[in-house]
Amino acid sequence: MIYVGGVQFLDESSSFSLSSSSQGSSLLVDVMSHPVITLASDSFKNLEEKNVSFDESDSESSTKDRYVYIFQREFAVVNPALVDFVGTDEATTCVGLVIRNRKSGMTSVAHMDSPEIVDLGISQMLLLVLQDDVDAELDVHMVGGYEDVDIKNADGVGDYAKPEGYSFPLCCKLVETLQKRRENFHIQTLFILGHNTKLDSQANTCPIFNGCLVNTSTGAILPASFNRTSRCPDEIVRRIRVSSSFEDSSWKGKLLDTYDTKTDRFIIAPCRWTMRLIEYVWELNQLTDEEILTNCSTSPSAEGPDFVNSLRRLVILEASTGSLSRTQTGHRKICILFLFVCFRNWGYLLKYPEWSKTFPRRQPRVFERTVDGHWKKC
Repeated sequence: MIYVGGVQFLDESSSFSLSSSSQGSSLLVDVMSHPVITLASDSFKNLEEKNVSFDESDSESSTKDRYVYIFQREFAVVNPALVDFVGTDEATTCVGLVIRNRKSGMTSVAHMDSPEIVDLGISQMLLLVLQDDVDAELDVHMVGGYEDVDIKNADGVGDYAKPEGYSFPLCCKLVETLQKRRENFHIQTLFILGHNTKLDSQANTCPIFNGCLVNTSTGAILPASFNRTSRCPDEIVRRIRVSSSFEDSSWKGKLLDTYDTKTDRFIIAPCRWTMRLIEYVWELNQLTDEEILTNCSTSPSAEGPDFVNSLRRLVILEASTGSLSRTQTGHRKICILFLFVCFRNWGYLLKYPEWSKTFPRRQPRVFERTVDGHWKKC
């Protein structure tokens, strides 16, 4: 169940004869318009974004602090005794979800990218956060999911029609699921949709912030961005794993296991990719930057300056068969995902076209933290 301002939030729409999707839309709109949430969003909007970088020339961040970074479709539960900060970014139409146990400080962060992974994903996040105390008081923050369509003018029937787009269905599912569960979720930050939307110089809507960083000791949350020095360890393999997980049935509906809470190690669970994906590398290497942006993003005008460069190292391409509906495909723009690495960084997939070379005997890739705050492969 959801609490706002310390008071249980009553879902009035549940007593009306609305469809399930309409009830979810109504609940989301009502929670977002609550004065406490509006005030919190205004305060968050005025915070300075923290740039997390471990470049030697960058004095803003320090590897003396212990960080955990989460990629798309991953999650991690961190212990404040072992980790100082945990965060994620690149969430434009995705949502960074934070759940923190007020008493223990155990903090779970997930990068949600589809309504299809919300139910199981939240259960995964809560397993270690609750610590067998289902009555624990849990603080919740959401950042990302900008308004990629005009919700007020969305097509549909009724006041709470579900608009097209990617952010709104995901945000609806998240809030609706929290409300239906028995745990006590105290919504502190809902910096999503209209609260997290601005116009760029070409009058395109885009997110104000697409990432967040949580101080595990205090629970304080800041808008944040990361770069190649702080999106670690094992960035290339973890990005490959995000897309290949759609074809690996063992990960259906789940967040990707990435980090071990008890040992403070990254244990990157194995994921299979097919030779079909490798074949497309050769066919797609002529794409221009503009074509990459158009084909690879659900929000081309909203991506950060390093988006295309990251995809030049590992690009997730999607090809439509036209056979699945938006509901069936969830957050995915289209239903089949392909990997593309340009000529400058084909290296990894071409060197290891068989997934078993990356995950021998289907064993995870393990990284431990070094004394200087970096990571080394075990």
